[in-house]
Amino acid sequence: MKIRELNERVLIEHITGLLTKPGKNTVVGAGDDDCAVLDIGGDDYLLATTDMLHRKTDFPQQMSGWQIGWMSVAVNLSDLASKGAKPLGILMAIGVPPDTELDFFDDIIKGMDTCARSFGTQVIGGDMDSHEELTMTGTALGLVNKDLLIRRSGANPGDLVCVTGNLGTAGAALILLKKNINAGQQILKSLFEPIPRIDEGMALTKTHAVTSMMDISDGLALSIHDLAKASGVGFKIYEDKLPVLMDVKKKLKGDELFEAVVFTGGDFELLFTVPPDKINKARNACSFTVIGEVIKEGIFIERSNGIEPLKGRGFEHF
Repeated sequence: MKIRELNERVLIEHITGLLTKPGKNTVVGAGDDDCAVLDIGGDDYLLATTDMLHRKTDFPQQMSGWQIGWMSVAVNLSDLASKGAKPLGILMAIGVPPDTELDFFDDIIKGMDTCARSFGTQVIGGDMDSHEELTMTGTALGLVNKDLLIRRSGANPGDLVCVTGNLGTAGAALILLKKNINAGQQILKSLFEPIPRIDEGMALTKTHAVTSMMDISDGLALSIHDLAKASGVGFKIYEDKLPVLMDVKKKLKGDELFEAVVFTGGDFELLFTVPPDKINKARNACSFTVIGEVIKEGIFIERSNGIEPLKGRGFEHF
């Protein structure tokens, strides 16, 4: 069997099956959530997450060096945000082609530094070597109080399904770039300079109102399936409640718009669940949209022509 015959989720399960079982200090281990969670004693858990990005698959040619650096840090911070963690620092391993212009490389470093500082942390080290393709591998460390940790596995039937920000903006940018259509600065910025919801994640956890949470960088539908699997529940999503920028609705229509909003990755938003009686408490933390409800089983989306199953499709590497 070749790796290409497995999708990313199946491959992750295969890998975790080969690893030694987590020790007593590992609260959340490999493949179980957005971050690994370690008990280091005291009042806080230490969280760690890592992401690898490549020039060909993750950085469109239109991106500047500064934007590449920003995104490389933001994607890691987004995982910390989904746990409500306060960032401690970023490690970045860079594989760089030797013929890269120094000015371009400097812009990458500046973008990394700006993103880290914008969210109260810094780049604290890393590694670098020669590589045929620009490759950025970031590792983010964070802390969360033990009483505030939120996992993917806490959703209950009856909870409301919520999402920060807008959906499909990054997906629209990808679709429009492929078609050589002018996307506009606001749409492009959402793809090239994503905003990890660090502040929103920390604020939401402090309300004690959220039962489960993750980020949706791989797409809404795939993330909903991940939450459903972790929590052992189902979901019902309402298409007419999905928050979408008016500019995106003007540029994309029909199936293309639905694809961008529901299945395409790149939006660094938080997907989370809240019991109805605590929704006002959650609203005091940050702005968000209620897009559905947790049900006992099955994953569905209600559209204008009826209810249909929501496929677990989104961005995967294999």
